[in-house]
Amino acid sequence: MKLAKLSLVAMVVAGLASSSFAADTLADAFKNGKVTGELRAWYFDRDTGNANPATSIPGGAPAGTLGKGNADLFSTGVILGYITDPLYGLSFGATFQGNYAPFADKDAKNLYAPDMYGSGAVLSEAYVTYTLGKTTAKVGRQFIASPLVNSSGSRMIKEAFQAAVLINTDLPNTTLVAGYSDKFQGRTSDYDKSVAGGDSEMPSFKKEAVFYGTGSANGGSNVFGFDGAYTAAAINKSIPNLTLTGQYLFVNAVELTNGGDANVFYAEGNYVVPLSNMKLLIDATYRGSRTSNATFDSFHVEGDMYQGRIGISELAGFNASFAYSTVSSDQSVLLGAGNGPTTYTAPLIKGAEVTSGANTDAYKVEVGYDFTKVGVTGLKVLGQYTKINQDKQTAGALATVLNSVSADTESTYWSGQIAYDIPSLKGLTLSLEYEDAKKEDTATVNSNELRFRANYKF
Repeated sequence: MKLAKLSLVAMVVAGLASSSFAADTLADAFKNGKVTGELRAWYFDRDTGNANPATSIPGGAPAGTLGKGNADLFSTGVILGYITDPLYGLSFGATFQGNYAPFADKDAKNLYAPDMYGSGAVLSEAYVTYTLGKTTAKVGRQFIASPLVNSSGSRMIKEAFQAAVLINTDLPNTTLVAGYSDKFQGRTSDYDKSVAGGDSEMPSFKKEAVFYGTGSANGGSNVFGFDGAYTAAAINKSIPNLTLTGQYLFVNAVELTNGGDANVFYAEGNYVVPLSNMKLLIDATYRGSRTSNATFDSFHVEGDMYQGRIGISELAGFNASFAYSTVSSDQSVLLGAGNGPTTYTAPLIKGAEVTSGANTDAYKVEVGYDFTKVGVTGLKVLGQYTKINQDKQTAGALATVLNSVSADTESTYWSGQIAYDIPSLKGLTLSLEYEDAKKEDTATVNSNELRFRANYKF
């Protein structure tokens, strides 16, 4: 689970490394700043296997759209970022994201309103960083990648947080992180499924966020208002080949809980055993969540999740792994803030939330191959098989167990990915993903999704 390394650390390392090349004047800081960008053309084809529920669209939808659970969508997008050179340890950065879906019909607008459809631009990052010695502070709108607070980038518009983050590397082989966030930017204006008719637009920063792991508990969505979130994390690499990561997240005054707070915990160990012709990978993770008052307790999200994974890498271009996860009886687990938190057993497309519900056992087998080993540079393939068993809740007919099921459920996912970094066109990546799913309880639901992405980075 590479997310456990906290990509914010990379920002600190870059900041510390660049400090020796800092600008001498404000004019130089802007003149020597760095511009980055990405052009995107994405095509999604989704069949949910079910009718699109009316409850997700207040007031209904235009005739001919409600109830359609399959549609395709073509979107074009741009990401444009800029960061100044450091001046006396200070830097300023900003990132715009834009999206346009030129051929979307009513069915596509309705189905993709919460996550993909919308036209316009949003200023997702606008921040100041300050580095002093081995400490870096970053304040403002920003993307965050950590196990419990994570901006998902799997849709055209990447999620962002309004936050303050402090990172320190004074201790040997240790990175310490502390952060606070008071607002969240979703994927579209309808990320909380509140826009009538599915006519979504660009998102804005609000005091409500995705709480991954709750399922569709809040009016068909997993979005809840909150009054500030605090996090602290530590990463240690003192023991050779072993990385230890811990993180804590506190969310104040979660909506619909009578002022209740959420406490979320994360601990992970990643051990690499170098062998003569490959690497053996051993990973273990604990996730847990606790609530603070009777109202929040009644939602039954005080669960524990244990995960294990064993795998190999760099074996003549092959990598493979087997993963298992289990969740407490009648208690679901909050995975964190944003749609980015993941688990070892998360299906490629469906994501981690289907593995974090109460009474869930999940298994995943993954095999990948890098064709560079046979002379095709940049071409990689990946295949996954995931099986998820979730038993019905036994907490009582009147109990509310978020992200639970009322009947024993078995889900299987077959997933595959092909990605090609084209050597002759540096910066251009093509990828194709497909996932076929079957969910069986009192009835059988077959669903599938195909995603094609063309990305050009500059």
